[in-house]
Amino acid sequence: MAGLLVWVVVGLIGLCINGGWSVETGQQAPWRIHTLFSVECQNYFDWQTVGLVQSFRKAQQPGPITRLLSCTDEEKKNYKGTNLAPTFEVPSMSRHPRTGDWYPAINKPAGIVHWLKHSKDAENVDWVVILDADMIIRGPIIPWELGAEKGRPVAAYYGYLVGCDNILAQLHTKHPELCDKVGGLLAMHIDDLRKLAPMWLSKTEEVREDKAHWATNYTGDIYEKGWISEMYGYSFGAAEVGLRHKINNNLMIYPGYVPREGVEPILLHYGLPFSVGNWSFSKLDHHEDDIVYECGKLFPAPPYPREVKLTESDPNKRRALFLNIECINTLNEGLLAQHAANGCPKPLWSKYLSFLRSKTFSELTQPKYLTPASLQMMEEEKEKQQIVDETEKPHPKIHTVFSTECTPYFDWQTVGLMHSFNLSGQPGNITRLLSCTDDDLKQYKGHDLAPTHYVPSMNRHPLTGDWYPAINKPAAVLHWLNHANIDAEFIVILDADMILRGPITPWEFKAARGRPVSTPYEYLIGCDNELAKLHTRHPEACDKVGGVIIMHIEDLREFALLWLHKTEEVRADKAHYATNISGDVYASGWISEMYGYSFGAAELNLRHVISSEILIYPGYVPEPGVRYRVFHYGLEFSIGNWSFDKAKWRNIDMVNRCWAKFPDPPDPSTLEWTDEEIQQKDLLSIECGRSLNEALRLHHERRNCPDPNSLSNSNQGTTKETTTSRKFGNFNENYTVGSNHLQMNHSQESTKPTKEDGNISSLRFWMIILWVISGLGFLSVTLVLFSARKGKGTRGKNYRNKRRTSYSGILDMNGRDRHIRNADVSV
Repeated sequence: MAGLLVWVVVGLIGLCINGGWSVETGQQAPWRIHTLFSVECQNYFDWQTVGLVQSFRKAQQPGPITRLLSCTDEEKKNYKGTNLAPTFEVPSMSRHPRTGDWYPAINKPAGIVHWLKHSKDAENVDWVVILDADMIIRGPIIPWELGAEKGRPVAAYYGYLVGCDNILAQLHTKHPELCDKVGGLLAMHIDDLRKLAPMWLSKTEEVREDKAHWATNYTGDIYEKGWISEMYGYSFGAAEVGLRHKINNNLMIYPGYVPREGVEPILLHYGLPFSVGNWSFSKLDHHEDDIVYECGKLFPAPPYPREVKLTESDPNKRRALFLNIECINTLNEGLLAQHAANGCPKPLWSKYLSFLRSKTFSELTQPKYLTPASLQMMEEEKEKQQIVDETEKPHPKIHTVFSTECTPYFDWQTVGLMHSFNLSGQPGNITRLLSCTDDDLKQYKGHDLAPTHYVPSMNRHPLTGDWYPAINKPAAVLHWLNHANIDAEFIVILDADMILRGPITPWEFKAARGRPVSTPYEYLIGCDNELAKLHTRHPEACDKVGGVIIMHIEDLREFALLWLHKTEEVRADKAHYATNISGDVYASGWISEMYGYSFGAAELNLRHVISSEILIYPGYVPEPGVRYRVFHYGLEFSIGNWSFDKAKWRNIDMVNRCWAKFPDPPDPSTLEWTDEEIQQKDLLSIECGRSLNEALRLHHERRNCPDPNSLSNSNQGTTKETTTSRKFGNFNENYTVGSNHLQMNHSQESTKPTKEDGNISSLRFWMIILWVISGLGFLSVTLVLFSARKGKGTRGKNYRNKRRTSYSGILDMNGRDRHIRNADVSV
């Protein structure tokens, strides 16, 4: 360990040149490269800086690295991290000097503009690599090796920047067709950066001030706070100056994601939480952490590589887990080096510190280079991009819709679907079609859960009085088509009880005008029997499909009214509800809407491309090698004693109760599989369950729910009530409701404990009265005895002792009662 620390200190001292900092790898390059990253004077950025600089050195990145440090004068007075990295100080624009807007992210373009104007380094560079502080470099980032050219920078793909596809781009750049959804890693020629930087800053200010278009459906920003204005400032600024990017998905990866087979990512971006078994890491948990300055303090150690090998058999997933632990281990290695530079004493030996200086760790973190597979993919992508640029039209615009009602049941499904949509890379916008009665809307709290189009409820049919909520789906689609301004060529229709795992696009699944795409619903046997013959003129065109639908907008406009009418028609045909005719196991006509879809499409001779690779039900065994895009959790699924059935959560308010969540699925590391198919099935089930809970957690964070830990520690007053209720058999669980019991109403739960408290209080009252009366009697007797004879006085003394013992018995009993109730509280 001592050798490691000496090596680290010597290495850090060697970085000091001419009174300033400079990190040079000594690697020669035909052109000069300079790496930049932007931070502020905060502990949060200090530990990220330490990690990035450590990885910069290990990766042997050519050229110097510079930290653009944005600090106010007040922050500088107490700032301790001046010497953490080669630094160029820039004026802070966290508080905008003109508008007063608090937006620290603007410091990135503002800092680059200042560096270009005032730094001598900017005069001696050919290529610039721009990174974020929360990154770990794994290998040299050489712009020209990545394919960057003057006028064609290289960048990573940020699919959630949907504003490049909609009115946002049209409002903020004269060339919306040039808007690229990129960010994270940027590698460009210095001349391009000089043209771009002022426009980047200006467009950031412009988008930030456009509060009217902060909504998720315009920006993709799930918080709707304009926080990603700087990212749009970059994309719109680049479009304005005519820069088209070479977009590469193989260079950068978020820990927790699985890299493509044969690809070696050279950059880790730990902007999202990630985990390995029971261990997890989220940068947001360390916002105020002074870990850089506290000697011996490191982030919690992740599992060792040997443990990962034992728990994960899939080689690709194992590679992903190795990236997770490499990220945090590199951060901790950088912290050890910085502690040594700070003059901290030599840390005590531990197994983990021994691992960080081991040959195994050294070999695992050797510089990574672009693999032949990565290079081949890059060439293929380059050729595809050239074809698109020269001959093909851009991909058609997509709009995704799903139908819900004003109930808690659909609200938590909406939260899950919206969370997955934002992570999936699905192009275009999304709209919730919300069917509510006027009375429902007066009480409804979930208006902000998704971009929403409101439609009249048809739960109770206005003509027949039939109660059939499923009809809201075709009715809502028809209403949306007739009342919304839709700027899309293809519409993707989903159900609310779905989780998106990846994009669903018409070009990938070969949808076309007159040729919609859907997924198989084989139980719709009515397409094969008299039901189809009764309800469509073209029974031979009846496709057994549903779930996910991709349809051209013009087909949908022709079809939607038929879908609604055929649904009404099948629903009214009660004579054919039977299971042997419809396939409906309940024989209740509940799947009339599904037949309405199939019969309506058949009526127009719309034949579907039926793909079994889009959707899977959790609990089903996946086909090997299929990358399903959608979980449809419409059926109960289980792993061992754990299970999930959406129907059991129909009346539970998971959205408005802080930190409500579903029972956590089991940790894969605790399970043992002997069958590969069962393992893959269970892993998908776990992924679905975790996705729903993660969506709820983020939703509660956005709702500013109080910290559940501080709440549970401080709320001692409710602890007694909750625990006492257990004595009566009513277990009050604040955050989760098991699948085998219903949550009790709070007022119901408190009834019996309150009654018990009342009895105890009454008993205490009478005991106190008794004690007072006895005390008065005791004083009276004492006075009498003192005036009596001496012999009687002796008897009086014994009598007093007896009486005192009697009272003590009552008091002891009361004390035991307190002890028993206190023991209940501590259970």
